[in-house]
Amino acid sequence: MILDDLSSMKNVSIIIPCLNEEGTISKTLSGIIGQSYPTAMMEVIIADGLSTDGTRTKISKFQHLHPELQIFVIDNPKRTIPAGLNLAIQAATGETIIRLDAHSISALDYIEKCVAALEANKGDNVGGVWDIQPVNQGWVAKSIAKAAASKLGVGDANYRLKTGSGPVDTVPFGAFRKATLDRLGGYDESLLTNEDYELNTRIRKQGGIVWLDSSIQCTYFARATFSELGRQYWRYGFWKAQMLKRYPGTIRWRQALPPAFVLGLIGSLFLSIFQPAFLFIFSTVISIYMLVLLAHALNIALKNRFPAFIIGIPVAIFIMHILWGSGMVAGVLSNPKPKNLLH
Repeated sequence: MILDDLSSMKNVSIIIPCLNEEGTISKTLSGIIGQSYPTAMMEVIIADGLSTDGTRTKISKFQHLHPELQIFVIDNPKRTIPAGLNLAIQAATGETIIRLDAHSISALDYIEKCVAALEANKGDNVGGVWDIQPVNQGWVAKSIAKAAASKLGVGDANYRLKTGSGPVDTVPFGAFRKATLDRLGGYDESLLTNEDYELNTRIRKQGGIVWLDSSIQCTYFARATFSELGRQYWRYGFWKAQMLKRYPGTIRWRQALPPAFVLGLIGSLFLSIFQPAFLFIFSTVISIYMLVLLAHALNIALKNRFPAFIIGIPVAIFIMHILWGSGMVAGVLSNPKPKNLLH
């Protein structure tokens, strides 16, 4: 893209939903101010779910230091991700909408490459790959980041594994023409997570293309603690189940394995009450599973010369699999209303 001809360039609205993100929001905004795309052609709209920490103070300080970048903060009283995104889309004035996350830092050419891919008509939604990093340098945070970037942890999700470019089921965040989002009616506010996947499913069902460009990159900060990771993956599984009730044909093997694993464990434990052989099956399966996790973690620990990974990575992957699977099983059995908080 030629950056010296502003008259031919698109105005870009960057939309960010957030709640209590004082630890990362300044990093996210710093990644925007340094973009190769002209600052004069960008606006940032932050849909804040009424943060109770120092998020808004951090945003105000950033606005004061960088008046050259238009930053608008709007209230998101529903405090959910899709509601905040829709409010930000309504407020946006740009022809191009780029969604970011308050847990991310964009590469300096992120906006430029997203706009270029849209202008080249590669897709109706264009996205890139994650470089998953720990939110701090503690062994737990580092282990969670490694687990979230591993194939054993997340399956074949291309945007996490940084594998190639081309049409895909979904991309993280996304870049759209505003007209596309207006035509689709925005994000589905009845889903508290998986709203990206659901929107991309509608795009694909209407004949559109979701395009992954591996040269478009951003840093994504994984959760800091095992408890945060567990809550995150429970939500992922629970709301994935709600999305799959509408689009059952979109399920992938990596999404089906965790609930099948959880049901298998529960079933074998229950049957062991009546037949002790099932307790042997349960013990064998768990033992093999943990050995696989330990072998995987040992390999990563040796490569990175970080012994704590031997404990941290198996725990993180176990939490991801069990909580995702349990959440999905619970989601299949329930008909929820969106009450959870954005985070």
